[in-house]
Amino acid sequence: MDSVSATVPAAKPLSGTVMSSGSTGVSGRSMNWWLDAAFHNLTRFFAWLVFSLLAAILVSLVLGSTLTLRKFGLGFLANAEWDPVREEFGALVSIYGTLITSLIAMVIAVPVSFGIALFLTELSPPWLRRPLGTAIEMLAAIPSIIYGMWGLFVFAPVFQLHVQPLLADSFGKLPLLDALFEGPPLGIGVLTAGIILAVMVIPFITAVMRDVFDVVPPLLKESAYGLGATTWEVTWRVVLPYTKVGVVGGIMLGLGRALGETMAVTFVIGNTNRLALSLMAPGNTIASALANEFTEAVGDVHYSALIELGLILFLITSIVLGFSKLLLIRLGRNEGART
Repeated sequence: MDSVSATVPAAKPLSGTVMSSGSTGVSGRSMNWWLDAAFHNLTRFFAWLVFSLLAAILVSLVLGSTLTLRKFGLGFLANAEWDPVREEFGALVSIYGTLITSLIAMVIAVPVSFGIALFLTELSPPWLRRPLGTAIEMLAAIPSIIYGMWGLFVFAPVFQLHVQPLLADSFGKLPLLDALFEGPPLGIGVLTAGIILAVMVIPFITAVMRDVFDVVPPLLKESAYGLGATTWEVTWRVVLPYTKVGVVGGIMLGLGRALGETMAVTFVIGNTNRLALSLMAPGNTIASALANEFTEAVGDVHYSALIELGLILFLITSIVLGFSKLLLIRLGRNEGART
């Protein structure tokens, strides 16, 4: 009896300990719930902050260009005139220069970037892979003004003396291409700006393609090689279908950089508000026009016209990103379909 009565009081602290532990667990779960809710709301705030910034930029551009929107309307897009003295402004030359230089850059940069990324991931010896990849990353880190100075003082003279005469002699006599390569070799111009842009965006596209090519499971590639596929067949039928989203994203990253590039293009395009079909002629882009004239704008109309150029560049970039998103959605729908 004494031993039994001695054990009864000992059970009370045990019960109290269990209750205390249970209350602690409920308190911990409540704290975790509040932390999760705070984290969820914080990330939602950051997401809405991005949309708010985009909306604020768009609204400010629209308000700043109200004067020219009312005065010129949609004719501003099709007018090649740019005369601050008479307050006659049009965006056709700048839009054409922006699109054609970006097109030239992507035509050159995409296949070159694809080849470099393929070499780094599939063909390069191990001792060369890391130094070459580091060199690509260093090219991406060079400021754009350095590319512009190099293009003006080094590339343009060589291009004028050796490349442009060769292009004029080779393509200038063909029926459909003669208009694109006519005119005196000046060194600077639309074609020069496009090539400089290509050199600038190649490191960005290459870096993205290399990273997405590296995530392809080795088992897929080894299986294709085991079936007798060549390196090109493995790349075209295995690597590219597996990484198409990342590849398109890298191309869009390079295109966005080409569309909005300012200083490098300003150095080598010639900055002439004259519409010319020849790629050797000087031209202008939206970004270079803003860089050259924004600080020297005289009058409200001139200032409003420059802001409307910025609005047009914003819309062009948005349209390009929208088309890329639609392309990715269409590619996603075709996954698993018979080819």
